[in-house]
Amino acid sequence: MENLSIHDPPPQPGGIPLGSPMPPGLGSAAPPQPQQLPPQMFTTAAQLLDLTDKKLLVCLRDGRKLTGILRSWDQFANLVLQSTIERIFAITSDPSDPQPKGFYGDQTHGIFLVRGENVLLLGEIDLDKDDDPPPGFERVDFDVVDKLAKEQKAAEKAKESAKLKKLATLGFEGEHMGEIVL
Repeated sequence: MENLSIHDPPPQPGGIPLGSPMPPGLGSAAPPQPQQLPPQMFTTAAQLLDLTDKKLLVCLRDGRKLTGILRSWDQFANLVLQSTIERIFAITSDPSDPQPKGFYGDQTHGIFLVRGENVLLLGEIDLDKDDDPPPGFERVDFDVVDKLAKEQKAAEKAKESAKLKKLATLGFEGEHMGEIVL
């Protein structure tokens, strides 16, 4: 232990008294501070704070698309939407066309509670463009579009099933086709 008088400055944590010259080889630069994440990287449910009371488009894992005003949310990103509308699309043109054509329909749901784990994507709607119909789509009754969309989904499922059967004859195993071993 070193002897210090009352008039000596207290030692710094590094053992060098304040006011004394730095030993050679030690820089005078302060140690780097840990970097903080930018606010864009704030990925918890609290990010929804900026979207509260705004009109949102919410795409769900089951393929549904909802628009509504975000009124409330919790730490699990469960959402409460007000004035909710479900919009469905049925494409009538060739899927390889650069600009698809088809029909769309809206169904009103009112207040809607969405479980956070079912949200695939959400974003704010530009209110200036909200009333414009989607390019290439014509608005028709919801029941008509729903029927067309279900027919298209069934045709796609049948096509996929036929593809899996063809692959199975060639020795390939499709997804979720494996044998369960207990």
